[in-house]
Amino acid sequence: MAIGIGRRQFISALGGVAATWPLAALAQQKAMPVIGWLSPGSPDPHEPRVAGFNQGLGQTGYLSGQNVAIEYRWAEGRYDRLPALAADLVGRKVDLIAATAIPAALAAKSATSTIPIVFEVGTDPVKDGLVASLARPGGNLTGGSILFAELTPKLLELLLELVPPAGIIGLLVNPNNSNAEGISRQMQEAARAKGVQLAVRKAAAEDEIDAAFASLAQLQVVGLMVIPDPFFLNRRDQLAVQAARNAIPTIFFAREFADAGGLISYGPSFTGMWRQIGIYAGRILKGEKPADLPVQQPTTFELVINLKTAKVLGLTIPPTLFAIADEVIE
Repeated sequence: MAIGIGRRQFISALGGVAATWPLAALAQQKAMPVIGWLSPGSPDPHEPRVAGFNQGLGQTGYLSGQNVAIEYRWAEGRYDRLPALAADLVGRKVDLIAATAIPAALAAKSATSTIPIVFEVGTDPVKDGLVASLARPGGNLTGGSILFAELTPKLLELLLELVPPAGIIGLLVNPNNSNAEGISRQMQEAARAKGVQLAVRKAAAEDEIDAAFASLAQLQVVGLMVIPDPFFLNRRDQLAVQAARNAIPTIFFAREFADAGGLISYGPSFTGMWRQIGIYAGRILKGEKPADLPVQQPTTFELVINLKTAKVLGLTIPPTLFAIADEVIE
């Protein structure tokens, strides 16, 4: 009898242990925090951001694949997919969401008010309703803001050092970008102040980029500015090719364009910006609150000149630009 009772107790105990195995495995998995990466773009052009983010995480002791996991969600230029991608990450109960650009940040904010979110946007996050203030975000979001609206007039200033101011300057915008209209108005004012005529063209699809360049070439614009947008970053090769094919000197907002054959770029270091955001992510995973971490802004900007493209276009780069260039691609 004693043996029978002992055997039943042993089987019962064994069954109890077996029942706890999935829970134990789940606990072990949950011990490694999971970060959801939400982007309106594609993986390739965002490599500098991912690299910088991982560097920042590493500075706080987190190494991707070792003690933190990152799940990536890419909208591939289709902004309408972002709400569903954000909802998927929330449904998976990730520990933190890293959102690149304002469309992703807004989608993440709409999807959760509890999961911490770190972002990089090219707009004013206070005006966009992401945070209460730059110094005290006050909610579940913080990150970095580049304020491209303040940067864009600098693009015009640099472009006018390369091309004759008497001609027409083109401006390419993505109408799906909530900041496009504001930047267009601002650039019209900046152009008028310099006595320059501005021709604005819109493109939100691959064929629309080709059509915009055809229209600008017909207008015989002397130069072109491409305003910051994730869609344009995804299409940087196409933009660089079209600019060269139509012999339009073009200035871009990120060095990835100059690397792809674009003439000149001026903008913040996305790697540096995302390194700081990665540090924020690590600090939040360790218990700090986004509400207490001020939104950061870049302090350094890169001017990159592609000398090979300048030669193809028959342009002579003035010494003033060479003197301030951070890199010249030969």
